[in-house]
Amino acid sequence: MTSLLIKNVRIMDDEPADILIRDGVIAEIAPGLDAPGVAEEDATGLIALPGLVDAHTHLDKSLLGWPWYKNDVGGASLMAMIENERDMKQRLGLDPHVQSMRHALKTAGFGATLIRSHIDIDTQGGLRALEGVMQTAEILADVVEIETVAFPQSGLTTREGTAELMDQALAMGANLVGGLDPCGVDRDPKGHLDIIFGLAERHGKGIDIHLHERGDLGLFSMEMILDRAEALDMKGMVTISHAFCLGMQDYPRVEAMLERLAAMDVAIMTTAPASSPAPMVKQLDAHGIRIGAGNDGIQDTWGPYGNGDMLERAKFVGLRNNLREDVEVKRALDICAGGGAVAMGKPRRALKAGAPGDLVLVEGEAVVQAVVTHAPRKLVVKGGHITARDGQTLMAAP
Repeated sequence: MTSLLIKNVRIMDDEPADILIRDGVIAEIAPGLDAPGVAEEDATGLIALPGLVDAHTHLDKSLLGWPWYKNDVGGASLMAMIENERDMKQRLGLDPHVQSMRHALKTAGFGATLIRSHIDIDTQGGLRALEGVMQTAEILADVVEIETVAFPQSGLTTREGTAELMDQALAMGANLVGGLDPCGVDRDPKGHLDIIFGLAERHGKGIDIHLHERGDLGLFSMEMILDRAEALDMKGMVTISHAFCLGMQDYPRVEAMLERLAAMDVAIMTTAPASSPAPMVKQLDAHGIRIGAGNDGIQDTWGPYGNGDMLERAKFVGLRNNLREDVEVKRALDICAGGGAVAMGKPRRALKAGAPGDLVLVEGEAVVQAVVTHAPRKLVVKGGHITARDGQTLMAAP
């Protein structure tokens, strides 16, 4: 962390002012600031946004830097795609450290200063992916903060030895316990959830579980998740990613579930998918539920899409939720910035005194214009440290 004075910057849509960051924290925002001995940067009227947050991604999976991958299993079942990815990673000899460096630096170049990454833990790859991403997190600590989730994508009860590897991953320093579709993958919801909640209780860590299961099946799994969270008094410690079942059309049942989620302060992470049901922002907001967003995987064996840009993701959140008014589009941005940090249980990224000194400067006339055009990023600052200029991180990717 360091100190920096940014002159002539527009704070969101306000009049130009200066931002003083001291020891990694925003100390003051006002016109005409002076800070002798502190490095200065003239923003020349650019718009300042809070540092962006990718609250759901997979740093160990991307094929960035490799020849273009021809995807021929895109329409296959979930398990077929999982098995294909596991096989391809081994066949290609992907280095999780190199791939996570490429992915994280690309995302940071677009203005992200905080990332939560789910990392595969299975009996084929062991702990190698976690080791690689943790190495990346250490190297990039001054560029982007990386939080890790031990993710048993290939199953827990169906793959003997995975639970033990998860235990080791958490002992190594993985920040959260992951899980995946208790009914659809392991077909043993009780066994799957008993393991991940047991690990969370043993290690004193939170949970972030993928829940792609739709409709009644998804609500059933969600009820079981909440039952355990309530029994273990894990209020505020559970996140459900994707939560497609909350997009079902049975509004009374969804509303009842939202009330339970709110009571346990469960956070929801979304990618604002175009092709799946999804939890709707206005419904979640009405219940005060924390919401974050993420890019998920980018350019990997699952699909060719994604570029790591959370400002573009904010546009997708707006489109998926029919957010049209300026205040609504700014809410979409918040989900991909300060609100995403809050959903992760981190300090809100915000342009105010006392907030982390994380921000991104963009071109444009207004914040909403910057979102819908995913305006060029001119400067990225993490903890008062300049990390990127003109969309490129100062640290080169391997």
